[in-house]
Amino acid sequence: MDISKRAQVLIQAMPYIKKFSGETVVVKYGGNAMINEELKSAVMSDLVLMQLVGVNVVLVHGGGPEINAMLDAVGKESRFENGMRVTDRETIDIVQMVLAGKVNKSLVQLLERHGGKALGLCGLDGNLLMAEKLVTSVDLGYVGEIKEVNPEPLKMAMNSGYIPIVATIANGYDGNVYNINADLAAAQIAAKLGAKKLILMTDIRGLLKDVNDEESIIPVVNVSEVPMLKREGIIKGGMIPKIDCCVEAVRSGVSRAHIIDGRIEHSILLELFSDEGIGTMFY
Repeated sequence: MDISKRAQVLIQAMPYIKKFSGETVVVKYGGNAMINEELKSAVMSDLVLMQLVGVNVVLVHGGGPEINAMLDAVGKESRFENGMRVTDRETIDIVQMVLAGKVNKSLVQLLERHGGKALGLCGLDGNLLMAEKLVTSVDLGYVGEIKEVNPEPLKMAMNSGYIPIVATIANGYDGNVYNINADLAAAQIAAKLGAKKLILMTDIRGLLKDVNDEESIIPVVNVSEVPMLKREGIIKGGMIPKIDCCVEAVRSGVSRAHIIDGRIEHSILLELFSDEGIGTMFY
């Protein structure tokens, strides 16, 4: 890129930097962007830059592949029902160890290596996430449904100049620890913080009219259109829970929710600070 083009990029970013300075953006981090080392580095750079220009950033993460690897190591089979992990007592102990321990602290370390200040948290810290057992037609074990979000630990971290990195396990009213879907946790955290944006990083371009054509992306969706898109079969399968999270967040006061392609380097910055944006926006 020549010097004039670099200048144009900075000029284009200026109104967005002004718009989001002082605002809160919640990023749900997962998919290939959490496995590929180059993409991981790009995400951390994006978060540090956002913080430097005055954006309050919260990173919410899962860790499915790492949990699967640990279960395999101890000879325990991973089981899923309707896309959700069946979590018995042994599994929830492993989930807590891997998510709140290995994955969370490695992300803290990585972000700090990129020049940021990070604070690793999980839903147990300060009763950040309070949950009850999720009741479905199949007993999922220690899988929870969030009932309360206490934003104070997040606010304290951000006010002290840290990016909170949140592992999605929750404190149960019954004293148990519960596994929480990271998309759902990010949506509820964004709503409780009054975030300007919720960004879900995925391994697809966004919402597609035709799943076999990545160029058929739908860039903007009003949440009132979602039921129709479900009836038409455009929203289906694994996209349903992600889009339901976006709808819940918007209806709970988050200005915009986005599904973006985490396989693209610096996809967060492209969404936040460019005219074109990236992925699908829900409003």
